[in-house]
Amino acid sequence: MSLPPLVEPADELTVDEVRRYSRHLIIPDVGMAGQKRLKNAKVLCVGAGGLGSPALMYLAAAGVGTLGVVDFDVVDESNLQRQIIHGQSDVGRLKAESAAASVREINPLVNVVIHNVALTTDNVMDIFAAYDLIVDGTDNFATRYMVNDAAVLLGKPYIWGSIYRFDGQASVFWSEYGPCYRCLYPEPPPPGMVPSCAEGGVLGVLCASIGSIQVNEAIKVLTGIGDPLVGRLMIYDALEMKYRDVKVRKDPECPLCGKNPTITELIDYEAFCGTISDEAQQAASGATITARELKDMQDRGDDIFLVDVREQNEWEIVNIPGAVLIPKGDIVRGTALERLPHDKKIVLHCKSGARSAEALAVLKSAGFSDAVHVGGGVLSWIKTVDPSLPTY
Repeated sequence: MSLPPLVEPADELTVDEVRRYSRHLIIPDVGMAGQKRLKNAKVLCVGAGGLGSPALMYLAAAGVGTLGVVDFDVVDESNLQRQIIHGQSDVGRLKAESAAASVREINPLVNVVIHNVALTTDNVMDIFAAYDLIVDGTDNFATRYMVNDAAVLLGKPYIWGSIYRFDGQASVFWSEYGPCYRCLYPEPPPPGMVPSCAEGGVLGVLCASIGSIQVNEAIKVLTGIGDPLVGRLMIYDALEMKYRDVKVRKDPECPLCGKNPTITELIDYEAFCGTISDEAQQAASGATITARELKDMQDRGDDIFLVDVREQNEWEIVNIPGAVLIPKGDIVRGTALERLPHDKKIVLHCKSGARSAEALAVLKSAGFSDAVHVGGGVLSWIKTVDPSLPTY
């Protein structure tokens, strides 16, 4: 579906800009008019991580006049496997500032706006209002739904991407011409059902594949060329090297962009998506210990049975001494319960605490009433007990 260009063209290109963008200018579909539109465009990248890295770099190289980057995180060594906008010397640096420096190095003609904040319901509308187009590089469902809702309420298109292990997805959500994210995914998955990239991993180069597709779509929407992924979901399998797309229809009953919307303002997205289930929250209440408390229990020689509920590949990267690996899935299915002793205190942990809380709920219902889990998991252990261990 061909759509009108999103932005008006700038008045002119300078001699330096003509030289820099000459390979665009000789493409008839882009030409001088298209490049002027890119110069006049204001695009915000939500996140300067796996998807945000290639997106920001190619948007800058393409000549988008104003690039905003919103990210409050700092560069970690584990980011460098895929977040190519950052380098070794940027470890410990704010991602937004590191990304902005790289963008300026790629194209000093681009105006970079840094939003070194966490995107919340209190600031998202004001931040989005200053931009024509949103590129979504987030990795959690609460932020995805918030980005979608804010974009729809402001009447702005946004380019969505998602990555996990060897699989990627991308689409263009623009409620004026097609569906929104809620039309595709009306409800978030149950907490803990879909692992994050931090838990399940991601092939580094997959970020470049999906991020470049997002930029491709952004250029098409801004300049009004080609057939954007509005109403289509692009699915990429890196192992099979296959692309396919699926039609996504606008849901007339969508609570946000349907005929009779019931969502007319931003909501509590953490509550909507839930970091962990109600059962896990109840189980963890009064049954959560710190990594330091676990270390004290070990040093005293307490009779505990420490269970790591992560996956085998995570265990091989780093593990807490004395732990036994029993993946959460085996506990949830009940196949591992017979391996747990009834004469010892069960202590569960995962990477950050979410999966262990879910497993704890299962154990509590199975009669292990004194079982506990480690809040913050392996990450907290590394931070407070043994910083020499590798993180991931």
